Amino acid sequence: MCQGVSVDQGGAPPVFSASAETDGDHLRVVVTGEVDMSTAGTMLQTALREPAARMTLDLRAVTFFDSAAIHAVVRLAGRYPDALTVLPSRQVSRVLEIAGLGEQRWLHPA
Repeated sequence: MCQGVSVDQGGAPPVFSASAETDGDHLRVVVTGEVDMSTAGTMLQTALREPAARMTLDLRAVTFFDSAAIHAVVRLAGRYPDALTVLPSRQVSRVLEIAGLGEQRWLHPA
């Protein structure tokens, strides 16, 4: 059974949105737009709303990613130590590389 949750904090086009869908024990969270100190908490809460054994955090449509966003992803990595997959955009990959997180097991660049 699939369930979905969507949060949109922007106008058109969205500055930020996060949606979550569960499929069995797998949670897929899709984030678009800018993830910064005002939206990182919403991204994290969307990801933690539904219990899951595995999580995919799809950040391929993220255009801005700051230290608050990094902190949220690191918290998710701690929550899902061997069950997190992060799919980054080019911008997210660059920020994670600069932060020294470019070689993490959970990061799966395109």
